[in-house]
Amino acid sequence: MYYFIALTLIPGIGPIIAKSLLNYCGSAENIFKTKTSHILKLPGMVSVAHALKNHSVFSRVDEEMEFIEKNNIRVLTYYDDAFPQRLKNCTDSPIVLYYSGNANLNAEKIIGVVGSRNSTDYGKHICDTLIEDIKDENILVMSGLAYGIDVAAHRACIKNNVATVGVLAHGLDRVYPVTHYEIASKMKENGGLLTEYMSNTTPDKQNFPKRNRIVAGMIDALVVVETAENGGAVITATIADSYNRDVLAFPGNINHKYSKGCNNLIKTNRANLVENAADILEFMRWTKQEIKPKKQRTLFIEFTEEEQQIYAALIEKQEMGIDELTNHLSLSPSILAGNLLNLEFQGIIASLPGKRYKLI
Repeated sequence: MYYFIALTLIPGIGPIIAKSLLNYCGSAENIFKTKTSHILKLPGMVSVAHALKNHSVFSRVDEEMEFIEKNNIRVLTYYDDAFPQRLKNCTDSPIVLYYSGNANLNAEKIIGVVGSRNSTDYGKHICDTLIEDIKDENILVMSGLAYGIDVAAHRACIKNNVATVGVLAHGLDRVYPVTHYEIASKMKENGGLLTEYMSNTTPDKQNFPKRNRIVAGMIDALVVVETAENGGAVITATIADSYNRDVLAFPGNINHKYSKGCNNLIKTNRANLVENAADILEFMRWTKQEIKPKKQRTLFIEFTEEEQQIYAALIEKQEMGIDELTNHLSLSPSILAGNLLNLEFQGIIASLPGKRYKLI
């Protein structure tokens, strides 16, 4: 934990470079103890190699460790089992998360609910109805604790006893906006607050898109309630799509500013249209279906080379997402998709919510 935090303080080291160093050195501690000459063997590491020898960052880590202990904050590092596994598979995921709460960040079913800060009564009604209708489905709801749709979703979760986690664009020593302090406190009791930022980090403008990528990376599906055409929720939807997450949107009045974003996502095939919770559950295959007898698998199936690789990977891992398969097998997305479809048609594998697959 200590050296992971220190690593995030080194200038020039972002999530991608940090993971390269972790793979190369074996641990966060080893990164600081490895000789500069060895670090320099990695391409583009000249400034980083020298920056790692500036140990002045450790005094700041000591301060943060004191804050963490005093406030009972959990630090989740990239190698921890409790680190959100969906997020871990995203190339730009952080290597450290700070968490205050009790929700399982690797819950079986997770959705994000996002939308405009300038929510209307229509948008708030959708949030209230949606959350009430999923209260018995054991779904974790993520959002950003912002004004408008975000906080409406969080409030509805508190009201209906649905676990909800707010992802922050600042440290856990504050709540922004301040007016959401009370609901943030309640969320810690049935959900939590999560951030990649250390204490004393202010909610600067550039932090919010980074916050949005965490919401997008941690979920199975993103639900966009209402947003302007260039709203932050559209950015989150774009990130979610790039992570191969399902994007769902509620349509709205074609003449209303804060419906244009949702309508355009649907019109341009970047989101699937949903009208209620039942649509979301059906789309995600989370509806309770009658159990049918399994078909006996055909013996001695002749696999192609790519199909054999996929089959072997799923035997080893039991269940994998499309990003995991792509990285594990080094197949192009188009070739992988075609072979997955063939295996599904043959009754060898089943597709799961969040673009995950398992053997039947």
